[in-house]
Amino acid sequence: MTHNLKTETISFVGNQGDEIEGYLALPTDVPSHGSIVVIHHLPGYDESTKEIARRFAANGYAALMPNLYHRLAPGASADDAAAIARNAGGVSDEQLVGDVQGAMHYLQALPTSNGKVACIGFCSGGRQSFLAGCRLPLDAIIDCYGAFVTTDSTPEFPLSVRGLLGEIPGITGQVLGLFGADDQYPSPEQNNELTVALTAAHKPHEFHTFEGAGHAFFNVDRPSYRPESAVEGWKIIMKFLNKTIGEHHVHLPN
Repeated sequence: MTHNLKTETISFVGNQGDEIEGYLALPTDVPSHGSIVVIHHLPGYDESTKEIARRFAANGYAALMPNLYHRLAPGASADDAAAIARNAGGVSDEQLVGDVQGAMHYLQALPTSNGKVACIGFCSGGRQSFLAGCRLPLDAIIDCYGAFVTTDSTPEFPLSVRGLLGEIPGITGQVLGLFGADDQYPSPEQNNELTVALTAAHKPHEFHTFEGAGHAFFNVDRPSYRPESAVEGWKIIMKFLNKTIGEHHVHLPN
């Protein structure tokens, strides 16, 4: 079932009380719903990630994507803002957590919210989603091929980030990980290390690795797109959300 939805660009309070831009997608034909914060990838607050937010609303969830680059480049195109952000060293972990917290509070304050909030990110956003889940009381965390969760970033990576294994005790929600078997950032070995750490910390999680898929296999605009893996991945995501933040009226896609 596809739900009716509406979208709008909003302002909400992010890290340190800053007013930042966000893209909100809401189902309009449900009495209550779970919500999800969508973290955009390194290329920025772009149309492909807005489409992901709309997908969640069509499946009965409120979705809010913060523009993490709004402070650096308000009103700029996604490409220009991403370039400016890279030159500035990217988004700090502290800013990311503050912005996701602001988005979480905004979603929970919606009159139709059931109070439950998940977070999802792809690529760099996958690591950031995991980070948010370590520091915020999220009900569900989805990491789609986020690099540098188990290790610090390598010198050739455009941004400097650190691993997150030491923050795993802070996780309160269930974790879903979706990875490509041919990916090296993160590699299958790193994903195995992460599942071992989560198991040792008694954190509920499920990981899925797709054969024949590499990095960014969900991204329909790239040669890395793998339709079969992406279709199956979306089914897994929606089933996971239905279990962790959903309502009885949320229908899984066929």
